[in-house]
Amino acid sequence: MNPLSSSQITSSTQRIPFPLSIQVVMIDLDGTLLDTAADLALSANLMLKELGMPEQSISTIQSYIGKGIQKLVKRTLTGQLDGEPDTALFSKALPIYEKYYAEHLSDNTRPYPGVVEGIQSMQQAGFKLACITNKAEAFTLPLLRSTGLYDYFEIILSGDSLPKKKPDPMPLIHICEYFQVPTHEALLIGDSLNDAIAARAAGCSIFCVPYGYNEGRDVYALDCDAVVASLIDATQLIRVLPLK
Repeated sequence: MNPLSSSQITSSTQRIPFPLSIQVVMIDLDGTLLDTAADLALSANLMLKELGMPEQSISTIQSYIGKGIQKLVKRTLTGQLDGEPDTALFSKALPIYEKYYAEHLSDNTRPYPGVVEGIQSMQQAGFKLACITNKAEAFTLPLLRSTGLYDYFEIILSGDSLPKKKPDPMPLIHICEYFQVPTHEALLIGDSLNDAIAARAAGCSIFCVPYGYNEGRDVYALDCDAVVASLIDATQLIRVLPLK
């Protein structure tokens, strides 16, 4: 079977030789490892109901995912990707959302197909694994534990772990420094423009999955090295960099 049959190498990077020789694989959470949309939407609608505002569809709220919970709440309140709600309304809404999301964190959230098998394969092959997300640590760690993914990662960076988060390259550079590897020996697997911008700015390779959120945009339009159907497919395009 052609190892690339389930993946697409993007036209802008066809000069890159596959498989990529890397040491570190960093993986995004929402929309890449876990399908969190149903619980994020449930919590948003419970917030809207408490505020006396009309509820929204899961697909609409899904298009708001990608830049952390504060941005999700702002978008839900305004119905716009870059909208800014009334300050008092936002200050009231955010703790309501956080309360409901803590209560319903993993009601419906599950790993995507191929995730567990993919990270197990990467771990067995000897890659150093990291999880990198814009979600707050108070939600990230319980989610990874409840879905059985926590122990696969040597380091987990949440949206509030460092002064800056994706699309800033700081979290990616921090992980590379943690593992003491240059950034060009690291790969980020994500689902969004945020991920692509962060990886390019850090000097890391970037694969994207097509099943995530990406704020409603077409993942095939992103500047990434490959679009992979699953984490299992990603393993076919990488190998552990030989020790020098």
